[in-house]
Amino acid sequence: MASNVEAPERWYLALLGFAEHFRTSSPPKIRLCVHCLQAVFQFKPPQRIEARTHLQLGSVLYHHTKNSELARNHLEKAWYISQQVPQFEDVKFEAASILSELFCQQNLVDSAKPLLRKAIQISQQTPYWHCRLLFQLAQLHTLEKDLVSACDLLGVGAEYARVVGSEYTRALFLLSKGMLLLMERKLGEVHPLLTLCGTIVENWQGNPIQKESLRVFFLVLQVTHYLDAGQVKSVKPCLKQLQQCIQTISTLHDDEILPSNPADLFHWLPKEHMCVLVYLVTVMHSMQAGYLEKAQKYTDKALMQLEKLKMLDCSPILSTFQVILLEHIIMCRLVTGHKATALQEISQVCQLCQQSPRLFTNHAAQLHTLLGLYCISVNCMDNAEAQFTTALRLTTHQELWTYIVTNLASVYIREGNRHQELYSLLERINPDHNFPVRRFLRETLKMSNAEDLNRLTACSLVLLGHIFYVLGNHRESNNMVVPAMQLASKIPDMSVQLWSSALLKDLNKALGNTMDAHEAAQMHQNFSQQLLQDHIAACSLPEHNLISWTDGPPPVQIQAQNGPTTSLASLL
Repeated sequence: MASNVEAPERWYLALLGFAEHFRTSSPPKIRLCVHCLQAVFQFKPPQRIEARTHLQLGSVLYHHTKNSELARNHLEKAWYISQQVPQFEDVKFEAASILSELFCQQNLVDSAKPLLRKAIQISQQTPYWHCRLLFQLAQLHTLEKDLVSACDLLGVGAEYARVVGSEYTRALFLLSKGMLLLMERKLGEVHPLLTLCGTIVENWQGNPIQKESLRVFFLVLQVTHYLDAGQVKSVKPCLKQLQQCIQTISTLHDDEILPSNPADLFHWLPKEHMCVLVYLVTVMHSMQAGYLEKAQKYTDKALMQLEKLKMLDCSPILSTFQVILLEHIIMCRLVTGHKATALQEISQVCQLCQQSPRLFTNHAAQLHTLLGLYCISVNCMDNAEAQFTTALRLTTHQELWTYIVTNLASVYIREGNRHQELYSLLERINPDHNFPVRRFLRETLKMSNAEDLNRLTACSLVLLGHIFYVLGNHRESNNMVVPAMQLASKIPDMSVQLWSSALLKDLNKALGNTMDAHEAAQMHQNFSQQLLQDHIAACSLPEHNLISWTDGPPPVQIQAQNGPTTSLASLL
C-alpha cells in the first residue's frame, strides 16, 4: 500500500527532474523538456499535478518557442483547473498573469483585461499576487495610453498595500502613479503626491537596497519634473542626491533574506538598470544646461554599460534606454557640428526600432524629427519639411508638437518665399497650448540666464547682437556678441560660433578694429571649413538616403549614393 501511495510522486518527480534538466541544458533542449512534461498526463494525475503541469508547459512554450496557440491552450487549462483546487493560489495567479501577457502579445488586449480583473478580484487574500496583478493591469492600461485607468488602479494598489501593512509597496504604487501624473501633466496632483512619497520613503526602515531603490525612483521623478520645467539650475541639488544614491546602491550587496511581508516581494528595477537610468537623466540635464561634452561623456558610459547588459538581459527597457540616449546624443552631435556621426546614430535608432514594433510606435515621431533637424543642418529644406510634416502626423505629445512646428517655421523662414505657410503655422502656436509665445528677447535672456540654460542664452545673445548691428548700435551689438561667442565656445555650439564670428568680423570692421576683424574672419573661415568637411562626409554616407523615408517602418537596407547633392551656402 505504501509503495502505491509513493509511486505517483516518484514518477512525477522523475519526469519533472528530466524536464528541468533539459530546460536548463546549454543550449536548452526544449523539445525534450516538453515531451517529459506531456508524459505526466499519461498517468492521469490528480488535479493539482495536472494544473501545475499545464502551467509549466504553457510557460515553457510561451518563453522558449513560437507555438503561442499551444502555449495558450495549456495556460487556459491551468487557469480553469486551478480555480477548482482549494489553496492553489500560486499556480492559479501565475497562469492568469502569463496568459494575459500572451494575449497582449497576440494583440488580444480585450481578452487580457477581463482575465486580469477576475484574477485581481479573487486574489485579495493573497497580497503578493494581488499587488502584482494590479501592477500588471495598470501597465496594460499605460501601454494603451489610458493613463486615467492606470492611475486609478495604482491608487487602489497603494491603499491595499497600506491596509496589509506594506509601506514599501505602497510607495512603489504611489511613485508609479506620480510618474503617470507627470506624463499627463497633472502637476497640481504631482506636488502633494511626491511630498507624501518623500515622507514614506524616508520613514521606511527595511532592506537597504529596497530603501535606496525607492529613493532613486523618487529622485528620478523629482529631477525629470524639474527638467520638464526647464529648471536646470534648481535641479542640481536633487541630481547630486540621485548620483550619491546610486553610488550607495552599487556598494550594497544583494540581501538574500526574503521580506517577512509577502506584499514587499517587489523590486522597482535591477541595480544595473538604475545605474543606466541615472546616467540617462544626467545626460538630459547636461544637454539642457548646454554642457554637451559632459553629455557625450555620460552617454558613452551609459551605452557601454547597456551593451554589456544586453549580452545577458533581453529586457525591453534596455532598448528603450538606448534609444532615448541616442536621441539625446544625436541632438548634441548636430549642435557641435558632427553631422556624419549624428546620421550614423540615427541609423542605429532605426535598427533598434526595426527589432521592436512597440519601440518604433513610441519613437517614430522623434525619429522623423531628428531626421528633420539633420536635413536642416545639411540644407535639404524640402526633405526637412517632409520629415517634420511626417513627425506632426505621428505625435500627440503637446511639447513635441510645438518643438516640431517651431522647427518647421524655421524651415519656411530659411526658404524665404513661404510667408503664407509661415503665418498660418504661427497661428497654430497659440497661448491655449500653454506656451507664452509673445516674449521679448530680453525676457528670454533673463529667464535662460536665471536657470543656466547656456544654449538658449547664447542664441538669445547672438540674435540680440544681430538686431543691434542691423539697427546700427555697434557698441550694444558688441556687448551681446562677445559673450555669445564665449558661451558658444564653452558648449560648444558650432552654428552660434559661425554666426558670432561673422558678426564679430563685420562689427570690428565697422568699428575700425582691423586686427580684431582679421582674427574674427579667420575664425569664421575655420568654422566654415570644419562644417563643409563634415557636410561632405555626411552627404556621402549611404545613411543619407534616410532623408527620403517618410512612410511606414524604418527601411531595412540603405543604398549608397554618389556624393553630396546639397549646398552649404546658406550655412556660410
